[in-house]
Amino acid sequence: MSTELYIAQQIINAVSLGSLYALVAIGLSMIFGILRMTNFAHGDMMMVGAFGTLVLQFMNLGFGWAVLGGIGIGALAGVVVERVAYRPVRGAPEVTLLLTSLAVTYILENLGILIFTSSAQNFPLPEWMDSAFQLFDGQITFTQINLMTVALTAVALGALGWFVTRTDIGLGMRAAAEDMGAANLVGLDVNRLIVVAFAIASGFAGLAGILWAAQAGVVEPHMGFTPLLKAFVAAIIGGFGSIAGALIGGYLLGALEVFIVAFLPSEISPYRDAIVFILLIGFLLFRPNGLLKRSQEVKL
Repeated sequence: MSTELYIAQQIINAVSLGSLYALVAIGLSMIFGILRMTNFAHGDMMMVGAFGTLVLQFMNLGFGWAVLGGIGIGALAGVVVERVAYRPVRGAPEVTLLLTSLAVTYILENLGILIFTSSAQNFPLPEWMDSAFQLFDGQITFTQINLMTVALTAVALGALGWFVTRTDIGLGMRAAAEDMGAANLVGLDVNRLIVVAFAIASGFAGLAGILWAAQAGVVEPHMGFTPLLKAFVAAIIGGFGSIAGALIGGYLLGALEVFIVAFLPSEISPYRDAIVFILLIGFLLFRPNGLLKRSQEVKL
């Protein structure tokens, strides 16, 4: 394989992986942008969405409808968590919100173990998703899952961009992210805006969980832990609280991970995660506001 084609293949892989990180990171940044809280239970919405899709498939629902249902179940779970766990402690010290989110994480994961066991479950896919497109005599391969990941991410991001810039609720969410107190004073229903933000963020996480399970072929209760950590790094790189920053950070992190494996000596590949978190420490030390500073960021 020529160098140019090899690089092209790795770019395809990086875009696919970065799309997953971006979906999760955007949800994290949305919640932080409004409530100034880090929702560590966000990764478990991936598990909820993936298991929801799995259950709907077992009920003989078509794959496309099952995916939409899984996204909806993830969004609903986010709304329930906000109403039951986070709203009662809103305004409390930050450590209270942090501990609450960790408690929600353990509750959701243990519920997943109780219902589905701790063993990984096969995630069935339609036959057409096992196919792939090949170019240049098979030197570049596009799998259906890669294409679906990039396409669905693009659609989700486009819909989100339209929503936050063209609808009253979206504009209200941006106002609440700028100054929640002022938004409340001018008559905006802050509770409603927060519920919508949780629904969208959790729906994005549910979609990411479905795509993650589709690529891995399995789903299990702890599946959201690693993607959440990577999305957290991506959000820090881009600028925590910035949707644009989360998008940039997600794709940069995906490219970094793929290129570490593809272009560096094989002895370094096992330390990929360590390199990622060293990068996080570097950003926290030297550029804590991320690539898009607060004054430059495009908020919700």
